[in-house]
This record gives sequence, structure tokens and C-alpha cells, in this order.
Amino acid sequence: MDWSRLMAIGFGVLRLSPAQFWAMTPKEFACASGLARHRHGAVPDRAVLEALMARFPDQGGKDRDE
Repeated sequence: MDWSRLMAIGFGVLRLSPAQFWAMTPKEFACASGLARHRHGAVPDRAVLEALMARFPDQGGKDRDE
């Protein structure tokens, strides 16, 4: 594992603090950094997102960072 490259992405590109970087799971880091795109295919389109939003609606805005 190329820790120097991963830390350069985490600290330099994503601007994570050390605590945020080390608290992330490998899957979270891959998704945040864009590394996951190469393995999982295309980004979902509007229809897929709308279907997911209909199936899993927000709980009255409780989870929003407003």
C-alpha cells in the first residue's frame, strides 16, 4: 500500500485533518477520493437517484447539515 500517495490525496487534495484521515474506512476514502470509480462503474443517473430517494426518503430533514 502506497501510504505516501494516500496521505498526499487525503491531506493535500481532500484537505482532511489527520483525525479525519485515520478515522475513515478504506471504502470511505476510496469513494471520497474518486479511487472507487474505477472499480464500480458509472455514476448513477437522475432516474436511479430519484428511485433511491423515493425508496429511502429523508426523515424530516433530521440528517441534514443545515
